[in-house]
Amino acid sequence: MTDGEDTPAVRVRGIYATALTELLRESGAAQVVDPSPAIAARFDGGFPAAAPVATVDMTEDRLGVSISGAPTATETVADQLAAVAIDTFDWTDPAPASAIFEGEVTETAGRGLIVDLDGTEGYLPNRATNDDLDVGESVRVQVQEPAPPWRDSRPRLGTTLRSPGGLATLVRGVDALVADTPDGSADHELARTTELLPVSIPENWGVEWASGAAEAEMATLEAALQRAVEHAREIESALDGATGPIARPQATNWLRFGRETRFALDEYRSAVTETIPGHHRIKAGGEDAGTAVDFVESLGQAIETFPFGPVTDALGPAVEESVRIVHSKPDGQEFALGRGTVTDRSTEKERVTVERELTSAGTYDALGTAREPGDTATTRFAEGRWWYPTVYRGTDGTPKGTYVNIATPVEVFPDAVRYVDLYIDVIKKPDGTVEIVDAAELEAAVQNGHVPEAVAERATDVAERVKTVLSG
Repeated sequence: MTDGEDTPAVRVRGIYATALTELLRESGAAQVVDPSPAIAARFDGGFPAAAPVATVDMTEDRLGVSISGAPTATETVADQLAAVAIDTFDWTDPAPASAIFEGEVTETAGRGLIVDLDGTEGYLPNRATNDDLDVGESVRVQVQEPAPPWRDSRPRLGTTLRSPGGLATLVRGVDALVADTPDGSADHELARTTELLPVSIPENWGVEWASGAAEAEMATLEAALQRAVEHAREIESALDGATGPIARPQATNWLRFGRETRFALDEYRSAVTETIPGHHRIKAGGEDAGTAVDFVESLGQAIETFPFGPVTDALGPAVEESVRIVHSKPDGQEFALGRGTVTDRSTEKERVTVERELTSAGTYDALGTAREPGDTATTRFAEGRWWYPTVYRGTDGTPKGTYVNIATPVEVFPDAVRYVDLYIDVIKKPDGTVEIVDAAELEAAVQNGHVPEAVAERATDVAERVKTVLSG
């Protein structure tokens, strides 16, 4: 498949693989190829023999997926997945996988360097370069591992240039036809196969075969190698005298799934195999949670609704345990509001109450009341709600106001409460005055493309309803 074809060939991996495979096959948006053994067995085969032009992979924190590959294919798949439910957020990475930059070293950091990449930054480990570079010097780098916008990390860079082709990658500066094979041996069958393929490898480039290449057909290998060769030639022609961004043979999109998206993906998965309500919501909580889900589903017991009580009983958070409150933004930023202690948990209401003691002085945002060390913030997080209230009190218990955040549906994970803040909020001052605040910030986020219109309409509607309740 070439980048311009309507139905790209895509590899899918991670805890969302079954659901996304079913979704893409059902929609016809992409051909899923090179499945894992588990996925191949679950779908009883039927996967075409083709080299992937893009890969959908679970993010390390399990909250979403990355899509990297041919730009058109990446955009097609990202658009399809972003439409699954209202609380998916999609970002295009300015430093995508395999992008090449003529960057500038801006600072040293640990055992590496921070490199400016035309407005964004990357991290170059010292071991990835043979040069002793100083701040202000230029360095040609390639993105080896992009980073999701919601994580406190930079894309990892290297100085060895690679040209991606799916199953085949060309490595620049290698004095050999084959740079690497799946088992690392020079006498691997793929080393001999390379010589038989009718593809001319550019001088000073060597072939690096991915693990899936060993089982691929000759036509598939040829297509992958030809694609890598085309990218390599484009890279070579762009290198001379280039500054800033040199080449972007691939695009990368990041999708952060919300609770409604995870439940929608449950429906796709259930069309293929036994799936309990909340399968992806639970698995997103960590590897231990995933193991527990697999065990329950293997028993074949009917479960009608999301088992909030059993899940929090088994995995947490429990009363008196500490939990983080992780505040994400539609522009991709994420930060923790701190840790709090779970003081109450209601299985019936699917809710946890978290209390924090505040240590700094100042003024409560929008409320206008004084914040003093020793004040408490008591927050009730109800699973699946588009809002959550926080009540602030002084050391003597005097109310200092209520702040209701409007956000995507709350998820109470074992170690953290998560959501995406939607800017608009509702406050209730100590004198009983109720107001909607920060509506202009939500409108600005819509204008700059960070918040879809449908999400903004839902957030505004929720804010109006919360205001009515608080005013009653």
